[in-house]
Amino acid sequence: MATDSGNNMDREIILADFQACTGIDNIAEAIALLELNNWDLVAAINGVIPQENGTLQSNFSSQAAQTDLFGLHGEPPAATPPPSSSSPPPPSSSSPPPPSSSSSSSAFCPTRPQRHIVERQPRMLNFRVEYRHRCVEVVVEEASTVGEIKQILQTELQIPLSKMQLKGWKTGDVSDTTVLRSLHLPKNNSLYVLTPDIPTTASSQDNSQQESLRRNFLLIVSHREAQRDYSLNFPGDRTIQEVKRNVSDLTNIPVRHQQWEGWPASATDESMTLAASGISYPCHHLSVYRRPASGDTREPSDESTDVHMQSDSEGDDFEDVSEFGVDEAEIFGNGTTSSRKCPMMPENAEDEAEALMQFTNEFTTRYGECHPVFFIGSLEAAFQEAFYGRARDRKLLAIYLHNDDSVLSHVFCSQMMCAETVVSYLCQNFITWAWDVTKEANKSRLLTMCTRHFGSVVSQSVRSYEKDQFPLLLIVMGKRASNEVLNIIQGNTTVDELMMRMIGAMEIFKAQQQEDIRDEDEREAREMVKREQDEAYRLSLEADRKKKEAQEKEVAELNRREQMRKEQEEEREAIRLSLEQSLPEEPKEECGEPVSKLRVRTPSGEFLERRFLGSCRLQVLFDFVASKGFPQEEYKLLTTFPRRNITQLDPLSTFLEAKLFPQETLFLEAKD
Repeated sequence: MATDSGNNMDREIILADFQACTGIDNIAEAIALLELNNWDLVAAINGVIPQENGTLQSNFSSQAAQTDLFGLHGEPPAATPPPSSSSPPPPSSSSPPPPSSSSSSSAFCPTRPQRHIVERQPRMLNFRVEYRHRCVEVVVEEASTVGEIKQILQTELQIPLSKMQLKGWKTGDVSDTTVLRSLHLPKNNSLYVLTPDIPTTASSQDNSQQESLRRNFLLIVSHREAQRDYSLNFPGDRTIQEVKRNVSDLTNIPVRHQQWEGWPASATDESMTLAASGISYPCHHLSVYRRPASGDTREPSDESTDVHMQSDSEGDDFEDVSEFGVDEAEIFGNGTTSSRKCPMMPENAEDEAEALMQFTNEFTTRYGECHPVFFIGSLEAAFQEAFYGRARDRKLLAIYLHNDDSVLSHVFCSQMMCAETVVSYLCQNFITWAWDVTKEANKSRLLTMCTRHFGSVVSQSVRSYEKDQFPLLLIVMGKRASNEVLNIIQGNTTVDELMMRMIGAMEIFKAQQQEDIRDEDEREAREMVKREQDEAYRLSLEADRKKKEAQEKEVAELNRREQMRKEQEEEREAIRLSLEQSLPEEPKEECGEPVSKLRVRTPSGEFLERRFLGSCRLQVLFDFVASKGFPQEEYKLLTTFPRRNITQLDPLSTFLEAKLFPQETLFLEAKD
């Protein structure tokens, strides 16, 4: 009785201090908020009056610790009576605060916060409502009513309000006008809808069962002797017996010696699946300890809250197998032979590609086809594949380190590495490389690779992990100068935590990748401009070269023509001189022979005059005209009247025969 009185006194003191600090005058509301936080005064105050740092100031925590969270001088504040039928009505906002010790007020808050200074945000409640094969998330204020939730569900599920029964309330059935605040609900709640007037079709029942079997249940198993908690994810189609076998591997407690607390009363058959056992979704708490010997005594637990489950004779037969020389691994795996007899990787593995091929085959044999795609090749090749492509194609590198001697390896591989969400996320965003460190030689080789690629700090960190902390998953991001290990995930984790840490690493990588993409785009743009400039310069040089070649060709052609012209002129000059020298002497007028006197008019208007013997041949006339620069091939000699072409006459005929005697005037005309 003294203990109960002391507890009531403590709660009264906490209630008074809570009202003094928060300014909440409604006693029922204050008690509801304290119960939501398990009468933790600091947590309750933080939920109502959030500080800048999200918690109360450090000096407040230290003072509260020194004074038992009640007063500075050891005097408890005046108690405020709990709510009852005889309690006076709560004071109004203008009334003075309830009496309390000055020491208590100074320990928690120097002055009472006023309503106009601290504005309380409306408290939001989350409801997960299940109906057959569907699940609806509803978020409403605490001041809402049950009927408002039903109206939201009517819109989502298309169910009339008259046929809807909302079940799952902690306080039993409630009416549509019930205010949620009066139910003192936690922040997250689970409800379900019943529609007895609407028949459930067979297909919807099958879909609901399949949906429940596909769910993943998080079992938090507390090992009492080791004072250690294990967070295990199991699909809904796993049986209770399979859970016990996995826990046996973790705790080293044989199934026949396991004593359980926390299983629902409906879970009476160990062949029952988790989905049908009635455990809480998505998380359920259990505890396990070794069953005491027959002579030991143990305090019985409250049967109204927990149900003790013990293994039957079938479990005894199953567990006794190991006592007769049969390796437990032959039974523990997925129906395969012993995983310990065939190592994941050969000892002293020199060829990394061959070692990774054996690792992949053995991993598939043990845990099935649904697993990450392990990169086959050396760690350097994995770096090249992940980090050294285009920025848009780069990925994170996940290095999985396996140790068969660790009790967590089987659970981590089967529940984490083979989960569909983890496999899909790794395949889309990571290059996954694996190594087995069970053998010391392989572990030493891995540490050497870590030192070479990541530095001695990461190598020492991996070396410092104990055997039972394996397996490890290293998340590595490639940088410009070096490779950075973003995260080292140990084996004692859950699927949700594993996904959160991988997503967190992915966010860091995406930020770096966007920067790399931007730098790469800028570099490619600069290179494109440079290439365009180089191409324009090359084309300009090519045009200049062609222009110069054309000019040189034109000059060469002009020179050639000039040279030909000179040669022709020289040749003509030589011919002219030769003809001039071969001409007979001009006869005198009184030489006694017939003499023809000729005048030849040139195209320029000049006249060439000479005398010829009448007996001379016309060829001498042609040679004379040619010696003056008018060759017979280019010019013709014509008489004026009658017009005759002398060059067409026989050059061997004489002047007399050509009737060019005694004188004649001729003119030269160029041939066409």
